[in-house]
Amino acid sequence: MSETTAKTDAGLKEANLMPPVDVIEDANGITLHADLPGVTKDKLTLQVEADTLTIEGEVSFEMPAGMESIHAEVSLPRYRRVFTLSKELDPEKVSAEFHHGVLKLRIPKAEHAQPRRVEVRVA
Repeated sequence: MSETTAKTDAGLKEANLMPPVDVIEDANGITLHADLPGVTKDKLTLQVEADTLTIEGEVSFEMPAGMESIHAEVSLPRYRRVFTLSKELDPEKVSAEFHHGVLKLRIPKAEHAQPRRVEVRVA
């Protein structure tokens, strides 16, 4: 799995936050953890197309009535990361969980890439 750079139709980089992502590989696939603070489930989009995984989320900070912001350290309202999946992974079997602003994706290895045990027969 590798990361690709997101571009607009004009070929320029989009202005998005890049969420920190941890990728853990085991014998059966990879688990990806992405921190998306401020994103709600209804503002989260995951897309797998061919060998490309795209994670997008929109931050929704609602200001209480009668208050206004005088300082903001997070000025970009969107997260976006794009990854290229290796041929060893099965994009048809991606599973996702979202809990307290942390997205957990599990992408198993394709059956042809999984380790398998070979039984030895005694003749």
